[in-house]
Amino acid sequence: MSTESPCIAVCMIDPRTGLCFGCGRTLPEIARWHRMDGAERRAVMALLPARMADAGMVQLGSAGGSKAG
Repeated sequence: MSTESPCIAVCMIDPRTGLCFGCGRTLPEIARWHRMDGAERRAVMALLPARMADAGMVQLGSAGGSKAG
C-alpha cells in the first residue's frame, strides 16, 4: 500500500475553511488517509490545488510526492 501524501508538515487547520494550511485536506481526510486506497488518495490530491485556490489559500509546497501522512 502506498503512503503517498500531500502532507508538507505544516499541520494547522484554518478555522474559517476547515482545511489544513499545508496540504488543503480536511480533518476527516487526514484522519482516514492511511485507510484510503491509492485511487481514493489520488482523487483527493487532484482536488487540493483548486480547493485551496477557491478558499484563497496559498499552497506552501508541492502537493504530492512526500511520504508523510
